Parts: sequence; C-alpha cells; structure tokens
Amino acid sequence: MTAHARSLGCCYYPEHWSPQIWQCDAEKMVKAGLTWVRIGEFAWSRLEPQPGQYDWCWLDRAIDILGSVGLKVVLSTPTATPPRWIVDQNPDMLAVDTEGRPRKFGARRHYCFSHLGYRVHCARIVTELAARYAQNPYIAAWQTDNEYGCHDTTISYSAAARSAFQTWLRNRYPETGRDSNDGDITALNTAWGNVFWSMEYGSFEQIDLPNLTVTEANPSHHLDFRRFTSDQVVSFNKLQADIIRRQSPAPIAHNYMGRITDFDHFDVGADLDIASWDSYPLGFLEDRITATEAYKKKFARQGDPDFQAFHHDLYRAVGRGRWWVMEQQPGPVNWAPYNPAPLPGMVRLWTWEAFAHGAEAVCYFRWRQVPFAQEQMHSGLLNPDSSEAPGLTEARRVADEIVKAPAADLCKAPVAIVFDYDADFSWSIQPHGQNMRYFDLVFESYRAARALGLSVDIVPPDTRDLTDYKLILVPGMMHMPKPLKANLASCGAAVIIGPRSACRTQDMQITLPLPPDLPGFDAAITQVESLRPNMGIALEKGGYFQHYFEQLTGTAEVSERTSQGQPAMMREGRVRYLAGWPDPQAFHRILATACTEAEIVTRNLPEGLRLRETATEQFWFNYAAETQVYDGKTFAPASVLRDLLPTTPNP
Repeated sequence: MTAHARSLGCCYYPEHWSPQIWQCDAEKMVKAGLTWVRIGEFAWSRLEPQPGQYDWCWLDRAIDILGSVGLKVVLSTPTATPPRWIVDQNPDMLAVDTEGRPRKFGARRHYCFSHLGYRVHCARIVTELAARYAQNPYIAAWQTDNEYGCHDTTISYSAAARSAFQTWLRNRYPETGRDSNDGDITALNTAWGNVFWSMEYGSFEQIDLPNLTVTEANPSHHLDFRRFTSDQVVSFNKLQADIIRRQSPAPIAHNYMGRITDFDHFDVGADLDIASWDSYPLGFLEDRITATEAYKKKFARQGDPDFQAFHHDLYRAVGRGRWWVMEQQPGPVNWAPYNPAPLPGMVRLWTWEAFAHGAEAVCYFRWRQVPFAQEQMHSGLLNPDSSEAPGLTEARRVADEIVKAPAADLCKAPVAIVFDYDADFSWSIQPHGQNMRYFDLVFESYRAARALGLSVDIVPPDTRDLTDYKLILVPGMMHMPKPLKANLASCGAAVIIGPRSACRTQDMQITLPLPPDLPGFDAAITQVESLRPNMGIALEKGGYFQHYFEQLTGTAEVSERTSQGQPAMMREGRVRYLAGWPDPQAFHRILATACTEAEIVTRNLPEGLRLRETATEQFWFNYAAETQVYDGKTFAPASVLRDLLPTTPNP
C-alpha cells in the first residue's frame, strides 16, 4: 500500500466572524501546526444572497488570507444548506418523511435528492464555484455537500421521489425486444412476488412508495426502493464531482458519517478521490452504539474502543486507500443525549489512531466555538472568546510528534471482513426480531477480532482479490452473489460465513436450493428463529447464541454444537458456516480457534486496550480510564504507545 504523510487541519467558517480576525486566525492555525482548513460547506446564502446575484468578495479574501500564510484550503460545495429563496421557488423540494410530512426549512439538509429543480440549482452553484476557484493555487482539495444521510435525510417519500422511482424501476425491469423502454411490469410482478395478497400492478404508473401501507410493505418492493434511494445519492454526488473535475485537478472528497448505512458509500466513493468521515467518539458512544449503560459509563469520556477504528478501516476501503478524518471531535459536542468532556489525552489518542489506520489528514471541528445558533454548545479548538480550549493543546502536541514520525506505511491485514450496504438495507426491511441489526453483527465480529489483537481490513462485496488474507469473515450478507461464493471457496483463506448469509435472492426471496447453498458444502438451513433476550442457546464449548439461530442439516462436518447437540457451525475444509449470533465469549473463542488453524498470532487484550499494526509500527491505544499493564508494557490512561517494528534488510 502507498505511504502517505500525516497532517492536521481544522474546519473554519469565516462568514461567522469579523474579517478583522481572519488574519490572526490563520496565523494561529499555522503556529498550532495545522496544514489544512476546510471552508464553505454552509455558506450558500452568503455566496448567492439573491437568485443569480453572487458575492465572492468575502470568500476571495478569506481564501487569500488562509493560503498566503501557507494553509491548504478544502473548498466545499454549499448544497447541504439551500437558502430560503430556493425553497420559496421550489416548495416541493423538501424531503418527506415516512408519515408523509415535509421536512421544513430552518436547519440543514432540507432537500430531496430526487428533486430535479433543486439539482439544477446545485449544478449552477457548483459550476460557478468551480469556475472561479479551480485554478486558485490555494485550493488543494474539494468537498461535495456535507454528511449525506445525516439527520435521516437520505430517504424521502416525496412526489419527486415517486416519479423518479418509477423511472428507475423501468430501467431495472426493462422491456426487451423494443427500441423504447417502457419497462416490463410482468417481470417486476414476478420479482416482487406480487401475486401474494393481489398486489399485482398493471403499469409502472400505479407503483407508489412503500410507506403508509396497512401492514408492512412488500419486502421486495421496499428493497428496490432502498436501492433506488441509494442510487439517487450516488447520482447527486456524481453531478457535483463531474462538474468540479472538468475544471480542477485537485482531489475531491465527501465527509461521511458514523453508522450511516442508508446509502452505498462504496458506490458514492467510486466518483471521488478521497473518502473522509466525521469522527465524534463521545457522541457516537451515546447515540449509536448498542451497549449496556454500565459500558457507556465506563467509556463515557473516551468513546468506544472499536467504533472509530471500524470506520477508519471502512473508509480506507471506500477511498481505495485514500482517506481523511474531516471532522474530529476536540471537546464536548452538543447533539448527543449526554455530552461529557473527553478524558485528558483522548484527543491525541483519537488523532493517532486515525493515523495508525492510514489517514492522510485529521481535521478538528471546529476552529472556534460559535456563540450562536444550533451548534453554540459544540466546542472547538478555541473558545468563543478566542482563548485556547483543551483540545488545542493536544492537537499542538500531535503536530509536533508527526514531524518526527515516519509516513503511514500500511500493509494488508491478516483478517478481512466483508461489509455490504445492500445487506443492511435487507436487514432493516426484514429484521425478523428486535435487536436484529446488520451493523451490530458486523461490528461485533470486528470487535471480537480487535480484542484478539488483530488488525482488520474491511472490504466491499465485489472485491476480487482476496489473496494474502488468512481469515475472511462474511457476517449477515443476506444476498451473496455466486462470484463471491466461488471466490471465497477458492481464495485459500479460512472463511467464516453467517449467520443469515446467502439466504435471499437479489429480489428478496428465499433462495432455492435452501440456503446457504455454498460450493461443495452439503448443508441446508431448514428453520430459523429469533430469540428473546432471555432465550440464549448455550454452546457446548462455552458461550451462547443470542438474538438468532438457524437449524442446519446436511453431511458437512459439525465443528460446533449447542448444549442440546444441534449443529451450531458446520464446515467443509477451510469454509465454515456459523448458524447463530454468538455472544462475546463465543465470538472470541470461535475466532481464536480459526486464527490458530490459519496460523495467525492472537493476543488476549484487556478491555479498552487495542493494537494496530502497520508495515513499520505497532500502535497501542489505551481507551481505559486507568493504567493497564500488558506483555511487560505499562499504558497510562488515554495513552498512545508507538513501537517501531524491526525492518528486514535488503538482500
């Protein structure tokens, strides 16, 4: 893998502050060791206060000031915050929620991806922005929009979405043998199983969106709608990226969010040069991690030990090796159920952890805490009065450290996990039980690997080259294409598939032959059940299945059994099928056994201590609030320990 230098940056909003302090701010950023500054993502009303009337002077001046002191500017398109006059011109551009209510003006992300009129406005402002700044020497990168999907803004049930969905369906189910494509409604009815409950359509114009139905919508209908919605995000992003790329050679990024899975980030990333994401460890612990209250209390000031690392690895894959943290939490945030301050040392730890996973840049959000509007309680590197906040001290320390540190030199991890956004769509549509979420299953697989001291690569389902991996995990991938099955069977690695993998066709129907239908693997799932929290199924070798269990039959070797003697995992050679959702103890044991067979060295790390290895360094991260001792090393609370690995001399 390519080695990248490490750098720091921040997010800055010159339109929020008097121009008299811009120069001072820029000089302070440089003095703090920052290299990058992102601007512009929310500034549309200042760039175009009235239709077709542009005010570039302030942005010209801001870019000139920032660039003249040596900062590199990431210029963002402002399309996440359309001004009021655009909404007045296009009142039907607002997204509509599942209950049929429009999402009103007065915050951000108030648009429907399918609205063609809004796309015209977006194309126009991006074109103007790119034309003016494409050749500016201070513009070193671009960002499209801001945080697609944040605030549940991907899915819209608007009239624009309904019309676009019908067109999308005609293309998905084309009428063959004709020059024009009016779509094959019979093919759609068959794929969706619409003979059930007399749901058959006579034309595509009859098809509505899958909300406000008496009971659950047809899962095949719903899955196609989710895929359509994802494609709308992809095309919206591509519209902007194509405009910028025609005029500017600078790389283009988008800043994704943590645990946003309602569109395919790999598909969006195909039109970008860099994947970035916004890392808020304390906020994410509170509002999007499934854990006990005791666990959340233990890590309230540190964040979950695996959540950030998971997304680092995910977005490294989305960016095909190039990725950033565009927004890094530097102090308390404003939007979580509870918003504690980080434990001293954690801002430094989070930053170094990103670098350990290959980040090129980490940018802190934000430079200065704003004293007004919705985010006034969100801390920055500076307080509202420009005095230094605690996060700046830690950022400055990292800036001093990276000057002396080698460039990030990654290598392939021994373990890979296949992550599939389409599977997440399927699980959300047909969970089969409470607490049945695809992301949680994948994340618990990742957590179990990390607790064993393993570095992990996350890979998309269409990955062709799985060579050099020693262990590959495929949890919960409901539709598994035949090429992937064949690839897993022939790749040479130990493979653990399941649970709930290869159980549906691409049309969301139960597969025939019965799942998992793996090459050369004589096993079939004859019954599935979801489990109440107090109905765990004990395993003979320790631990239990929670949430979900599949009954397996067949002649494949039984390598795990329940305490009642039922097959819990079956195998043929290197390939195993796991028939339930293991608890942490069982996950740890099953992965440790597979690693031993695959000749992967594992460790039993104490809770909160994590290890990441690159080609040249070992990074130890202590997320615990207390000192920990492991393998002769002492780790202070919220600390980072870097060990250089011995190099192999050239022959």
